[in-house]
This record gives sequence, structure tokens and C-alpha cells, in this order.
Amino acid sequence: MPGIHMPSVLVTGTSSDAHTWNLVYLQLLLEEWGHDVTNLGPCTPDDLVLRSAVELRPDLIVVSSVNGHGHQDGLRLVRALRTRPELAGTTMVIGGKLGTDGLRNVGQVRRLLAAGYDRVFDDGDVTAFRDMVSRLPVRAVS
Repeated sequence: MPGIHMPSVLVTGTSSDAHTWNLVYLQLLLEEWGHDVTNLGPCTPDDLVLRSAVELRPDLIVVSSVNGHGHQDGLRLVRALRTRPELAGTTMVIGGKLGTDGLRNVGQVRRLLAAGYDRVFDDGDVTAFRDMVSRLPVRAVS
């Protein structure tokens, strides 16, 4: 009997970020919206994110930062992820506190987008995040 496959999501912190509440919040939110979520947790090494993404082939990768080093860690991570052909079609987003000054930095956002993120959420806009997630492709499975 055919069914519906909601997009799968890989949630991760950056390698230098030990915060967990943001990751738990994102997981619960995405699960409430009907998605299968794998949460790699805080201080996740880039190679673990890369291995997990290649193995799981999620429809969406969400990188979250609270410690203010999201820009720096996020650039390195997305560049590594985008080198893998298996992840070429994977939607990748980053959000949270991306810099240590607490201000929105348009240059940082541009660099993150240029490096390979599809979207940058540095303003806590849950509505915009939900709109983006709702546009992910839903697949029929048999």
C-alpha cells in the first residue's frame, strides 16, 4: 500500500558549540511538523556530520549555533558537505547566533550562502523556517 514519506532531517550543532537546548527545540519542532529527525547533538565533529549525511541521505540538514561561532564553523562544514556528490541535491540551512557581536552581519550571510547553504536563519524567524521546511518535497512510497 502506497504511503507518504515526509522529508527526513539531520539536525546538528557545530564542532565548537556545546549548547543542546536549541537542538532539542529544533528536533521537537520538526517532529511536530511530521518529519523524521536524526539529532547529532552538540560539539559534532565535521567528519561525523559528513559521514552521517552520506549514510542517511536526509532531505534537509539543519545546522544550529548558539555560541557565536556559527559563521566560522558553518563555512567549514558546508564546504565539506558540498564536496560530496551524494549531497548535491540536499537542502542545507544554518541558523542561530552566527557571530560573536550579536548583530546581523549581511557579509556573513552572503558568505554562508555562497559557500553552499540554501538558507541562513540568523534572526530566529520560526515562521520563515516552517515555510521553507513545508516546501521540501514529499514523496510517495510503496
